[in-house]
Amino acid sequence: MLGTPEIAIRLLLAAALGGVIGFDRERHTWAAGLRTHMLVCLGAALAMIVSAFAFSDILQQWPRVVLDPSRIAAQVISGIGFLGAGTIMFLHRENVIRGLTTAAGLWTVAAIGLAVGGGMYVAAVIATAVAWVILAVLKPLERRFSMRKPLPHVRVGFAGRASLAGIEKVLVGRDLPASTIVTRHVPDDGDEVTVEFTRGFERATLGELADALRGLPGVESVTLDVSEQHGG
Repeated sequence: MLGTPEIAIRLLLAAALGGVIGFDRERHTWAAGLRTHMLVCLGAALAMIVSAFAFSDILQQWPRVVLDPSRIAAQVISGIGFLGAGTIMFLHRENVIRGLTTAAGLWTVAAIGLAVGGGMYVAAVIATAVAWVILAVLKPLERRFSMRKPLPHVRVGFAGRASLAGIEKVLVGRDLPASTIVTRHVPDDGDEVTVEFTRGFERATLGELADALRGLPGVESVTLDVSEQHGG
C-alpha cells in the first residue's frame, strides 16, 4: 500500500499537469477549461491508485484471489467519452462542429492522470509537454498553413417564409457559384437562409450581392461573413 506522502504527490502532480493542458483551453474560453481538466486528471489518477492498491488487504486475506490492477483504469479511458461528447457541439448557424480538440484533450488528460496514478511520472510529464505543444504552439501554425480555405457566406433573414427562388435568381443573374444553401426556421421570427461560397468566388462582389438580396420581398436583414471557420 502506498504511503500518504506518495499518494499526495501523485494526486497533486496529476492536478498540476491537468492544469497545464486546461490553461490553454481556458484562454480560448472553451466549455472545458482549467478546472475541468484538473479534475479529470486528478480523478483518473485517483482511479488508478484505487485500482492498483486499494484491494491489497483482500489479496492478503485471500491468497487465491487474483485481481487485475488495470480493470478500473480501462473503465476510465472508455468512460471519459461522455464528458468529451458534452464538449462537442454543432453550431447550426455556422454549419460547423466545434469542441473536437477539447474532447481529445480531455481524453489525453485522463490518460496522463492514469500514468501519474501508476507512478509513471516521466511519461506523464512528457505527455503533458507534448500535448501542450500541440494545443498552444501548433495552433497558430495550423491557422497559417492550413489548406482549408475561408468560407465566405451571406445570411439572409426573412420576416416570413424564405424566397429561395428569389435568392437563386439573384445568384444566377450574377453567375455566383454557391456551394450550399441552408434554410432554417427561426421560431417567432421567420426563416433564415445561409448561402456559402467555396470556389471561384471573389469577395469583392459580396457587397453588391448583399444590396441585391436586400431588395427581395420579405427580407429583413442581410449579414456578411468572410471569416475562416475552424473547429476547436
